[in-house]
Amino acid sequence: MDNRQAMGSWLSGPRAAMEDAGADFGHRGEQLGLPEDGPGSIARPGRRLGALAVDWGLCLLIAYGLIAHSYNEAARVWAPLVLFVLLVLTLGTVGFTPGKRLFGLRVVALETGRVSPARALLRTVLLFLAIPPLVWDRDGRGLHDRLAKTVEVRI
Repeated sequence: MDNRQAMGSWLSGPRAAMEDAGADFGHRGEQLGLPEDGPGSIARPGRRLGALAVDWGLCLLIAYGLIAHSYNEAARVWAPLVLFVLLVLTLGTVGFTPGKRLFGLRVVALETGRVSPARALLRTVLLFLAIPPLVWDRDGRGLHDRLAKTVEVRI
């Protein structure tokens, strides 16, 4: 192994180094029985963040336009509350928020395919703790999805 290979494995991370060594991890969602790409495949992080940004902007607009009298009050107090309610209600009924629908995503339960209101509440509470979404497994699911037994897939 020359210096370029050693540097390349360090920059690309342990997964790429293991794959170069011959390990086969499969595609994201393979352990869950999901396809590699297309409808029903695991949602990519960029789409998930984009959907969350759209939902946050919508909630900020609602909070500023209907509830708060200043942007700071809307951003600090009301927009997170509106987002919490939006996530619980929409995920617990139709399985997606306006932002997720715009980006072609849906949250489904692993066993049933539909997210119950209680499971949506658990997922949202864990999402608001901020640490669970930052801890991912090899399928790209956050800890909040693993604990709620849900997965975010493409429509």
